[in-house]
Amino acid sequence: MLDRTRRAEMAIAESRVVVGYTRYLDLIRDLLAGKETIATGMTHEVERCRAALRRAEAGNVVALVSSGDPGIYGMASLAIELSSAEGVSVPIEIVPGVSASGAAAARLGSPLSLDFACISLSDLLVPWNTIRERLAAVAAADLVVGLYNPRSVKRVTQLSDAAEIFRRYRAGGTPVGIGTAVGTPEERIVLSDLDRFLEEEIGMQSVVLIGNRSSKVIDGWFVTPRGYKV
Repeated sequence: MLDRTRRAEMAIAESRVVVGYTRYLDLIRDLLAGKETIATGMTHEVERCRAALRRAEAGNVVALVSSGDPGIYGMASLAIELSSAEGVSVPIEIVPGVSASGAAAARLGSPLSLDFACISLSDLLVPWNTIRERLAAVAAADLVVGLYNPRSVKRVTQLSDAAEIFRRYRAGGTPVGIGTAVGTPEERIVLSDLDRFLEEEIGMQSVVLIGNRSSKVIDGWFVTPRGYKV
């Protein structure tokens, strides 16, 4: 995993127990020698967060690993909520990381240079009608948007719905960048546009960045100008 911060690596080094989604632990296997590891699959976030808190309550230093930044669609909020709800009094440190949208943006150019929003298209925890309302509001406000969890095996229509909403407000040639598994050996970066990006391979490891009305492609870079005179 290329986009690891030094502070995150130090936190894992200082931990006795490391807890995380199976794929995330695979990505940091080089840091896990001699440590107890607890891995669970997708949708088992509460169970692994509870396991981390229990190990910490027993006196262990524990690293609860998220991908990207733990405070952006990560485990930080759940750890705080669960520790309060279950009366687990342990010190919690939130170590910032590199978000998927930030990592993809850096590979594509500078699409997030001005105001932007991030929206997850997963309706496991948020009703789809609510997500649609947020998409429409962001599209109307001319914000660049980072779409997380854009498409899965079971969710195949949400991304198309999102594209249709944005086409009401933005030209078909609006730049769209797709970053998949950024920072891993499977990394794939694609620059497309609003009319054609649905033709690309997009999955749960992808983040989709849709430009605003001023976004453009400059020498192959996806850029949203700040407004400086150049």
